[in-house]
Amino acid sequence: MRSTRTSATSSRRRRTTLAATGLVAALALTSTACEGSDTAADQPGATTSQAADSGNDKIKIPADLADKLKEHGIDVDKWKDGGWQNWDKDKWLSEAKDFVNPVIDGLWKPERMKSAKEANKTYSTKDAAADQGVTDPDPAPVEATAEKTPYHENAAPVGKIFFDTPDGAAVCSGTVVKDVNHPGKSNLVWTAGHCVHAGDGGGWYRNIMFVPAYNDYGKSESQLTNADASQISPYGQWWADWASTSNEWIAGGSETGGAGAAYDYSVLHVKPESGSKSLEETVGAALDVDFTAPSATEVAKMGAWGYPQAAPYNGLKMFKCIDQPGRLSLSTSLPTMYRIGCTMTGGSSGGGWFRVVDGKTKLVSNTSIGPADNTWLAGPQLGQEAEAIYQNMSKTYGGQ
Repeated sequence: MRSTRTSATSSRRRRTTLAATGLVAALALTSTACEGSDTAADQPGATTSQAADSGNDKIKIPADLADKLKEHGIDVDKWKDGGWQNWDKDKWLSEAKDFVNPVIDGLWKPERMKSAKEANKTYSTKDAAADQGVTDPDPAPVEATAEKTPYHENAAPVGKIFFDTPDGAAVCSGTVVKDVNHPGKSNLVWTAGHCVHAGDGGGWYRNIMFVPAYNDYGKSESQLTNADASQISPYGQWWADWASTSNEWIAGGSETGGAGAAYDYSVLHVKPESGSKSLEETVGAALDVDFTAPSATEVAKMGAWGYPQAAPYNGLKMFKCIDQPGRLSLSTSLPTMYRIGCTMTGGSSGGGWFRVVDGKTKLVSNTSIGPADNTWLAGPQLGQEAEAIYQNMSKTYGGQ
């Protein structure tokens, strides 16, 4: 759904796009070994889901999950053969333990990846009217600039996330992040909550797959006409076998972002479609996550990276925006969001926001929402709730 601006009132949209580092220099991006944390894995406000695993020709899933699926009338043996396309309300699974994402070999071919149409969400007048907190003036637009190629040498470990929704195939952006409990062997990807779950009244999306350094050399559409999989997916395809997002997003996320926007983040645990090395070992990089939730007034620069796909972009190239962050508040009861000037469009959702802490570049937020005129982006603060989700994912599933 594409929103249009009909008045002087800003409208907000989630940066999801339906499918078909200058920070490296400006913020001194560095790759460093992660240092473990012994904080507890308690997860208030966290919702984690296990995906079904796929064997040779048959899905292998835990007995308790199979029983739960049967309660929904789902034949797990038919899922991989197209049963996942049934989006009936009773079969669109919402609960954490219902998430199913078996690998379907050959599903995400290059042609399917680029055949999508955008589905943006809007920042509505209703949401703006609820803003009783601190909101800074709209930032001046910052023109998104194309990242230098090859991406694996010049940018943070950013890639594209592909998934299926009731409206068709969709794309977001994501970032490889370190796993503090499994140093050097992370299989974790950070993205937005709305890239894995539809929010209030909806359920988990399906066939969620991550492509790090998508189109690594930034080739044009004509140059990719007969491209093979290695050109599009230089480090392979990585399927989410576990997904985690906030209960606040699941309960409050809406077509306009809603109350869930301030908690619009997600962690994926992924596995390769083929091979045995971890994502971090394969890509050669991963970023720490900064969970201190600094005030925007304390940060001189933040950079947002992603693959915008809605016009005037086409989703083939990685772009970035760097700006001094401001504040966007939807309500005094919700955490204030970060906001920067940026012209990236749909498809940049979930892309990492980075800042330098003690000389190290860390992920501090992710793209969540923006206005219909594509002049700014906003992302959630990552505090205790986000860290609890991350720690639970790391400690429970990170070594698998």
